[in-house]
Formats: sequence, C-alpha cells, structure tokens
Amino acid sequence: MPRWLKNNGLLLVNAGLFVVFLGGMVVSGASAYNDDQLTHGQQPVSIFGYLQTGQFVEAVFENWESEFLQMAMYVVLTIFLFQKGSSESKPIGKKAAQDEDPRKAEISPNTPWPVRKGGWILVVYEHSLSSLLVILFIGSILMHATGGAAAYSEEQLAHGMPAVSTWEFMATSQFWFESFQNWQSEFLAVAVLVGASVFLRERGSPESKPVAEPHHETGA
Repeated sequence: MPRWLKNNGLLLVNAGLFVVFLGGMVVSGASAYNDDQLTHGQQPVSIFGYLQTGQFVEAVFENWESEFLQMAMYVVLTIFLFQKGSSESKPIGKKAAQDEDPRKAEISPNTPWPVRKGGWILVVYEHSLSSLLVILFIGSILMHATGGAAAYSEEQLAHGMPAVSTWEFMATSQFWFESFQNWQSEFLAVAVLVGASVFLRERGSPESKPVAEPHHETGA
C-alpha cells in the first residue's frame, strides 16, 4: 500500500463511505419523493430535480446539524469534564498534554505556523477545532431551516394554506421536533461510548484502553 494511502486511510475510508451513503440517500430519497408526488397526482422529478427540493436539503442538513453539534459539544465538554475510568476522558489529577500552554513550547521547524507566529493568530488557532465545528453546526442548522421551510411550504400550499419563510419555519414545532429527535440520539451515543469504555475494550482501537488496563485507569 502506498505510504500516502496508509497515512491517510482513516480519513479516506470515512470520506468514501460518506459519498457512498449520500449517493444511496439521493437515489432512495428521490424514489420515495416521486412515490409521494404520484400519490398526490403530481409529476415525478429527476435525480437532479430532487437535489433541488426542500425535502432533500432538509434531510441532509438536519442530520449534519446534529453531528456537528455533538462533536462541538464533545470537544468543549472534554476540556472541563472528566469520567473516571473512561478512555474518552483526560486523566484525573494529572497534567494532560492537551492542557500545555503552546507559548511555552519548544519551537522547531515542524511546529505549526500559528504557534510560531504567536499573538492573536495563536489565540484563534488554539480554539480552531471547536470554532470550525460550531461554524459547521450553525451553517447546517440554517440550511436545515431553509430546506425545511421549502418542504413545509410545499405541503402547506397543497392544503390551501400559506407558505412560510425560513424564520417562520424555525418558530414551528415541526422544526424543533426534527432537531431534537436527532440531537437526543447523538448525545445518547456519546454517553454510551463514554460509559462503556470504562469496562469494555476493543483491542487495537485508540478509542479503547489497553485490554489489560484496570477499569479505574482514566484516559489514554
């Protein structure tokens, strides 16, 4: 296997699976959408036409929204909160490498450029991961609202009722139901992983403690 593929295998496989499953979502979603169109005596749409519907935009971004919320909250919460015995927690009562002040680090040619530059650039960089996830969450929730408003308005008009704007849709129970039903599952999954990693193991995975390590040992 070429070194580049080996060095980036985790990212590449996940990106590839994303493309495969998104493609499956598009094909199955278009079929389901056209079944509904025909049921209501309306014309079916092409795959490209389906990509422009509010239903597709809403379905994609309401899921992305919950994923980025989960990851952003997890990154931030693990700064301050601990779980004894979990591989997902920093060690309790010990100095973690992630807490070290980069301003006191020994500078080398391989040190990230923002650390070498310092100042406000370093301030932004040392919080860049959570910032990116928050930006992606905000963008996703706005796209969820935009697509949802279009889909909601289409249904409203079919029943002789007025369409709604994006902001009006965000005030409906439908929007918050769609959001909460995804958010709760994301935090359940995190809670299960955090709790299960105290007692259960997966040999070879960095998400697990070493198999023979005691349950009370916390962190990597």
